[in-house]
Amino acid sequence: MSDASRRLLSTAAAMLLVVTLTGAGGLPEAVTEPPVDAAAVAPDDDPAEVGWRLLASLDYRTGEAGEELAALAGKLVKIPGFTVPLEDWASSAAEFLLVPYVGACIHTPPPPPNQLVYIEMEDGKRAKLDGWNPVWVEGVLEIEITESVYGDVGFTLTGQRVYPYEP
Repeated sequence: MSDASRRLLSTAAAMLLVVTLTGAGGLPEAVTEPPVDAAAVAPDDDPAEVGWRLLASLDYRTGEAGEELAALAGKLVKIPGFTVPLEDWASSAAEFLLVPYVGACIHTPPPPPNQLVYIEMEDGKRAKLDGWNPVWVEGVLEIEITESVYGDVGFTLTGQRVYPYEP
């Protein structure tokens, strides 16, 4: 097995572990994440890195976001994850979902809304999709519960750039 394959498997396993630990109801009481100061994370032209634990802090039943998460609304961010095309067998798309672990799908019980990001690429750009390999998606984040035929989604992101995940 090559070093690249080992890194990919380690990354996928780590993302699955994070999702497993956070569960559908949010973070366990004993697990804490340091507060994120959106202004201190990155200058205005660099995207703030947003993790799935922070996204999971959205209470999707009430739509309330914590202070750290709310500070990122309307800001340029980058989120790691796996792409889920909204068209069958799409290898590129202008609209897709971003999920925290490989294999998450809207056809089986989907992740909760605070673990789904709806991506619409700006200016109709198409992003190359490969659901088996993690990517970074950069764009402007909005926190809003959206009901659709694909299920409820907690976030929308106007995508500017999609590229392979590198830790």
